[in-house]
Amino acid sequence: MCGRYASSRSPEDLAQLFQVVEWHPEETLAPSWNVAPTDEVWAVLERTPRGADEGEPVRRRLRPLRWGLVPSWAKDVKIGARLINARVETVHEKPAFRRAFVKRRCLLPADGFYEWDQVEDKKSGKVRKQPYFIHPEDGQVLALAGLYEFWRDPEIKDSDDPAAWLLTCTIITTEATDAAGRIHPRMPLALTPEHYDAWLDPHHEDTDDLRALLAPPADGHLDARPVSPAVNSVRNNGPQLLDEVPAP
Repeated sequence: MCGRYASSRSPEDLAQLFQVVEWHPEETLAPSWNVAPTDEVWAVLERTPRGADEGEPVRRRLRPLRWGLVPSWAKDVKIGARLINARVETVHEKPAFRRAFVKRRCLLPADGFYEWDQVEDKKSGKVRKQPYFIHPEDGQVLALAGLYEFWRDPEIKDSDDPAAWLLTCTIITTEATDAAGRIHPRMPLALTPEHYDAWLDPHHEDTDDLRALLAPPADGHLDARPVSPAVNSVRNNGPQLLDEVPAP
């Protein structure tokens, strides 16, 4: 699974990198080096503006979504904490994801992601979890493959009230390779720039074709370094979490 990642780039940088045409400055998120489930995260997506005339083209937007997908039919938003990842092998079939896979795909920008390996402490002999930060060798941003969904809060009667709608997302994962595979059996999938348009296009509905667009992040050119166990706590944040520590 992918349960933590880093996303520190500014919305201005992300808008330029992903050729976004719409971003509202009042929608802001602080840089995070310890993004955790249920946090708000930046997402790039394409939708037709609300109230637009029929036939008006979609617009590429940068907006914050909550990590942990809540299906439109869910009775309780708590289900989102269990749906932070969607397996690529079954994403087009599972009831929680199949509609979003056809219509509501997004990109989740990341500097890299964390995984944990079971290691034995040489002094105590006890087994502990060692975190690793896995990132592109060239330091470029990752465009993680995601899905998003709208959930209507039945407690709010006015559907035009922005609070009536919760926007959530999930990250698509696959079997891990290269540096990630030596640490954990699963890893997130990503898109290369030449595939952004096809992935984000809500009119593109061929599931086999869509799955073929997905690839290992950074085309598999990943580096992994051991980092401090401080990242284990969601209360800790800051660029120091990415500092390399002695290998276990």
